[in-house]
Amino acid sequence: MARDTTDLTPVSTLEELISHLKDGEKPAEDFRIGTEHEKFGYYVDDLSPVPYDGERGIRAILDGMRSLSGWEPILDDGRLIGLYSAEGMGAISLEPGGQFELSGAPLETIHATCRESNAHLAEVRAVAKELGIGFLGIGSSPLWTLAETPIMPKSRYDIMRRYMPKVGMRGLDMMLRTATIQVNLDFSDEADMRRKMRVGMKLQPVASALFAHSPFTEGKPNGLVSWRSEVWHDVDNQRSGLLPFVFEEDFTYRHYVEWALDVPMYFVTRNGRYHDATHVTFRQFMDGALKGEIDDPEPQMGDWTNHLSTLFPDVRLKRFLEMRGADGGPWRRICALPAYWVGLLYDPATLAAVDAMTADWTFEEVQAMRDAVPRDGFRTKFRDGAVLELARATVEMAGKGLKARGRLNEEGNDESFFLAPLEEVVARGTTSAEELVRLYEGQWERSMPRLFKHLSY
Repeated sequence: MARDTTDLTPVSTLEELISHLKDGEKPAEDFRIGTEHEKFGYYVDDLSPVPYDGERGIRAILDGMRSLSGWEPILDDGRLIGLYSAEGMGAISLEPGGQFELSGAPLETIHATCRESNAHLAEVRAVAKELGIGFLGIGSSPLWTLAETPIMPKSRYDIMRRYMPKVGMRGLDMMLRTATIQVNLDFSDEADMRRKMRVGMKLQPVASALFAHSPFTEGKPNGLVSWRSEVWHDVDNQRSGLLPFVFEEDFTYRHYVEWALDVPMYFVTRNGRYHDATHVTFRQFMDGALKGEIDDPEPQMGDWTNHLSTLFPDVRLKRFLEMRGADGGPWRRICALPAYWVGLLYDPATLAAVDAMTADWTFEEVQAMRDAVPRDGFRTKFRDGAVLELARATVEMAGKGLKARGRLNEEGNDESFFLAPLEEVVARGTTSAEELVRLYEGQWERSMPRLFKHLSY
């Protein structure tokens, strides 16, 4: 999330929190696509990570981006920690370990969101090249230890870094050494939200296999196809993973709100200052738990919006749905991720078909699939088959959905050609992670510089 919300509207009832989600509903003709991706900066001369400060640091990249494109600054205690478009055309933010993120604007087509990502990468290259910096498209940092990874000066991350070790073993790895591609999608009403969230959550392990791209840790193969997905198994299980109630036929906004209310908070902001609130849930906050601890201790809508952004289920519900299961990767995959989910979820006939296909999948079955995918990838067993078969079927269904949408570019191509990277991996039958390891162990002769060159945007 690029900026924490400062909406001062008081909130005091459960219904107000539910209405906040419901207010995201919009007619299908107004559905949009918001693509986000993260990438790791490194110094080309020695492959070391890029710190925040210094003439060749992350701050210098943000300054360069600001002067190049007229972005507006996002400040935290006077420090430049991101950029945003005053016209609502997206934002640039920093993840805790310096991962450089584009949160794209809500756009109408995959063509548009892919152009946006490509334009952003071109701008980043123009600035970073002058500083001797490159960027990696991969799901986890392949070389640096946790101790070697820089930490960005963002107040909310200070609170998270203190809290994470209390609730899981891998929280700092998640914060500092992973990167993702996400897509944000709309829903028309509660029933549409329910169907999309249910299908999305059931298929996240399949997406994790399709986009598995994090097989290296601290300079060598780690034995996994998605180290990033494995990390998420032990981050903070109170706020992440699969949500059993989403699998129920009567799942509603209220169910999600009731769950969110009982998840510990990270912080509240007052007068630009962050206050640690990890000792209370939002429900306790609404019951007055922070009285005497902070100024203006009554909950505000901005507090609720910020709290929703600190929940990490495999599909996150805000005023839109966030698909969260994919590793970061090359630029073609930045376009393929929204193409996959838009194809499955935005065409009504395809959504109905994939909902029917997954209708009897149980929480326990999906959880077992999710647990196995980081290591086994496409070989993961599911009932009488394997995840590879599910990947092939869903990529084909996504292609049909995109063709049915009929959104053509200037050359007359529909959006389905953005699925080409996924069609390649399912035709090959091996994940991109396995191919990276094969190249690394073979023709690259275990050379990290060659790996970095291959992964650079």
